Amino acid sequence: MESRGDSSVLQDVRVLEIGGELGAWCGKLIADMGATVIKIEPPEGDPTRAYEPFYEDQPDPNKSLYFWHYNTSKRSVTLDLLSDRGRDLFLNMVESADVIIDSLPAGCLSSLSLGYEQIKTLSPAIVMAQITPFGQEGPFRDYASADLTALAFGGPVWNCGYDDHSIPPIRGGGNQGYHTVCHYAAIGIMTALVYRQFTGVGQHIDVNMHAALNVTTEGATYNWLVAGDTVQRQTGRHASVTPTAPSQILCRDGRYLNVGFPARTEEQWFHLLAWLDEEGLVESLGEYLDPPNWAAMRAGDPNAREQQRRVAEAMQALAMKTDSYDLFSRAQGLGFQWGIIYSPEDVLNDPHFQARGFPTDVEHPELDASFVYPGAPYKLPASPWAIQGRAPLLGEHNEQVYLEELGIEAGEYESLKSRGVI
Repeated sequence: MESRGDSSVLQDVRVLEIGGELGAWCGKLIADMGATVIKIEPPEGDPTRAYEPFYEDQPDPNKSLYFWHYNTSKRSVTLDLLSDRGRDLFLNMVESADVIIDSLPAGCLSSLSLGYEQIKTLSPAIVMAQITPFGQEGPFRDYASADLTALAFGGPVWNCGYDDHSIPPIRGGGNQGYHTVCHYAAIGIMTALVYRQFTGVGQHIDVNMHAALNVTTEGATYNWLVAGDTVQRQTGRHASVTPTAPSQILCRDGRYLNVGFPARTEEQWFHLLAWLDEEGLVESLGEYLDPPNWAAMRAGDPNAREQQRRVAEAMQALAMKTDSYDLFSRAQGLGFQWGIIYSPEDVLNDPHFQARGFPTDVEHPELDASFVYPGAPYKLPASPWAIQGRAPLLGEHNEQVYLEELGIEAGEYESLKSRGVI
C-alpha cells in the first residue's frame, strides 16, 4: 500500500457519511484522498454488506466484496438515528465535522430534525451534500430509483445497445449511475470547501442523479436541444444521428478490438493502405483508395458508406490473421486510436497499468491476507492518493468515536449497545 505521509490534500477534512449505495462512491473518493470519513450505519449494518459476492463464498457482513470496493479508507460506527439519543450523538459528531454526505431518501433527515436548516444553526460552516435520485424538490422528489432505472430515466441507456433496434436498449456495466452522481457530488463538495476557505461559510449541495445522468449522455441531449436530431444506438460505437461503420473486430486469439474508423488523417490513411497491401488485403477496397471524405460520411453519402463498409471488412480480415495485442501495438505505432476490449483481469495485468502502479495491494489483517484493488486515475506527487485501509468492519470504530472522541462514559456506552442505539 502506498505510504501517504502527512501531505494528503484532504487530511484535515472530517466527513460524516449517511445512507447506502447511492453515496458510497463519493465517500470513497474523498476518503482515498485523505479525508477522515466516518460511515454511520444502522446497528444491523449497511444493506450493501449483504451484497454478493462474498470472500470465500461465506455470507458475512464483513466479507462482501461489493462493500469492500466502495468503502475503502473509511471508519464505521453504528447508530440508530430513529432514537432520541442516536440523534443527539449524531449532532455531537456534527460539531467536529466539515462535510456531511447524505444519500438517504429526500426529506428523511429533515423529518428527524437533522436537515440542513437545523444542522447549519449548530455548525454554520458545514458543507452538506444530499445525493438523491431526483433532488430535494420537484414533483418526482419522492420517487424511488436504482442505478438501472436512473440510467434509463436520465437518458444514457438510450445511447447503449445494438444496431438492431428490435433489441431493447441496455445499460453499461457496473453502477455507472451511482458513480456519475457521486463524481458530481465530490466536485461540488470540493468547490464548497474552497468557497468556505475564503468565506468561512458552508453550503447545502442538492445533488440530483437524474440531472447528473442527463448531462452525461454523450451528445444525445445537445443534439436534440440544438438541432432537433435524435441519436441512434449502434453496436460497440458512439450513438449517432447518422449511421457509422462497425468498429469492433475479432482477432485471431478471440479478443475484440475497438477501432472506430481506423484512419482519421490523410497520413494515417496511407499508412493503412500500406499495411493492407503488406497483408494482401488492399485489393478488397476496390476503387475506394482515396482518403475518406468526412463531410460525405456525415451526410450519409452512398459512396462514403460503401468505403466504410469495405474498410471494416478489410479490418476484420486483418484481425483474424493477428493476435489482439500485436495488432493493437502495430496500430498504435502508426498513430491509430485502437484499443483492446479488456476483461477486468486483463486490465489489472496490462503492462502499462503495472508500470504506473495502478493495481494497489490492500491488507486485510483480520484475514491475514492482502488483495489487489484498483488504484487512482491520477497522480498528485505533492498530495498523494492512497487507500488508507480496507473497508471497515461493522462498527469497528465505535469505541474510538464514542469513547475517545465524544467522551461517552463506559457505562453509558455499554447501555447504548444493549439498547440497540449503537
